[in-house]
Amino acid sequence: MISLKLKLVLYFLVLSLLPLAGAYWSFSSVARDTESRRVDERLRAGLRAALAVHGEDLERARDQATRLARGSVLQTALLRRDRAEIERLLGGLPVRVRAEGLSAGSSRQPADEVRITVRTGSAVLGRVIAFVPLDRAGLDRLARRSGLLAPDRLVLVRPVSLGAFPGAPATVRLDGQKARALAAQPLRSARGVSLAIVSSQSEIDEAHAAVGRELLLGVLGSLLLIGLAAYGEGAAIVRTLRRFMRGARAIAEGRLEERVPITSRDEFGQLGRAFNDMADQLEAERRRLREVTLRFGQALTATHDVDQLLRIVVETAVEATDALGGTITCETKEIVRSGEPARGSERLELPLGVAGENFGTLVLSAERFSSEDHERAVSLVAQAVVALENARLHQIVEHQALVDGLTGLPNRRQCEQALATEVARAERFGWSLAFVLADLDGFKAINDAHGHPAGDHVLREFGDYLRESLREGDVAARWGGEEFAILLPGTDLEGAALLVERIRALLEFREIVVPGGATIPVTASFGVAVYPDTEGGSALVAAADAALYEAKRAGKNRVATARIGVHESEVEVYSCAPPRGGAVR
Repeated sequence: MISLKLKLVLYFLVLSLLPLAGAYWSFSSVARDTESRRVDERLRAGLRAALAVHGEDLERARDQATRLARGSVLQTALLRRDRAEIERLLGGLPVRVRAEGLSAGSSRQPADEVRITVRTGSAVLGRVIAFVPLDRAGLDRLARRSGLLAPDRLVLVRPVSLGAFPGAPATVRLDGQKARALAAQPLRSARGVSLAIVSSQSEIDEAHAAVGRELLLGVLGSLLLIGLAAYGEGAAIVRTLRRFMRGARAIAEGRLEERVPITSRDEFGQLGRAFNDMADQLEAERRRLREVTLRFGQALTATHDVDQLLRIVVETAVEATDALGGTITCETKEIVRSGEPARGSERLELPLGVAGENFGTLVLSAERFSSEDHERAVSLVAQAVVALENARLHQIVEHQALVDGLTGLPNRRQCEQALATEVARAERFGWSLAFVLADLDGFKAINDAHGHPAGDHVLREFGDYLRESLREGDVAARWGGEEFAILLPGTDLEGAALLVERIRALLEFREIVVPGGATIPVTASFGVAVYPDTEGGSALVAAADAALYEAKRAGKNRVATARIGVHESEVEVYSCAPPRGGAVR
């Protein structure tokens, strides 16, 4: 069985092979590229020098041709078509003269040429063509004048045939051998032919091979040093790993107080500190989860507001599971949001439902949820649905405590609260506030003649009638028995009397069909009191009650005010009764 130290040696050697091989390849490529760039720069410098010298030769040829073309001797000879005189004048120079039907002088190929037109006035007599020879002798002479040294040499080539592009160094095959070549732009007088400088590729290859041998020795030496270092560190690594193994086993067994001794400041020491920090964080996380659960339970019992409970649920679930965000949705509509639920790639959906009631779906998002996160979320949801159901039941009880179960109107308790609020508002802003007490006339007789179900139906119908007849902002409530109360904010005594008289008059023409088919005519008496004529909520109620008593005493089916006493209708009403069961128009 191979020991861990030998395994570490083999591991580090294998691990080092790839980067060392990559380094060898990289440095080798860099060396080749460096040598190639060095040769390319030399070729560029030589080509620039050769082109400069060649340009000077062309300028001299141009000057020579220009002098000949402008000379009167050549022009006279061309006018006379005197070939012998032109040949004598050229004297063996690399110059040729051409005219219509006449050609004199000599030319050398390959060569670069300059053409000058011979004119006299506006007439063209011919052309003088000066040549710069580019044969082997001319190229050697150009190379010497340019300062080129072996192994570089100047040649005349066609770049396309070599697979090279003008101005771009390339490796080509020339005379059966590889060479590095740099070609200039094609000559103006020789289409497709360019000056080029070539250097043997063997120089680059030899330099690269020498660098490669040095790099290979460096790689082998590095592998040897890595093996020795790995073997020397193996024992220390094994001892440190054993300490970490003992600490990890203790943490796995739940002994979070276990810590790893730190004996150095190197990476193993940092790992030991990180291990101890992890144990500290695990203890802190355990305490945090206990505190979160405790706070969650306290929050659930501290409020009966369903919206507030839903916000507490999603925020606590996000914190307990380390989620990026969460939402509570109900029928695809988002109710509550916390954090950034769109960021996570994993979703955790838990329904919030109990006893047939659905409060929505809790959706948490994170990069990844552990099984413990899932268990925490399920536990929190189980507690949440109980609190939500309790809040729902509390709202039902609270609603029943403030709403009359028969008519659906606010009951006396809620009406008294609204009265106190409106009196305070009227005192603050100097508004008027009318309070009306209404009592159904002869209600006991209805119960005696038709039964209590018919009486309940009449109460419901009267409550619906009041709700339909009032303005937005007015309040109708059941005061008790067959008595009803009406709050009219911002209404003075005259306006309240007119409104109530309209309600009374229309009710007089309204017939109510009770269960069993009987049609019952219903009337009511009303007592009206107004703030600030009567100050304070209790005084306002007492004044309206006294006015109601006066309306009853005066014969019922009347409106009485606390100030002007009993009166008949002061508004125009329809005198005819509507059809049975119909509505007043």
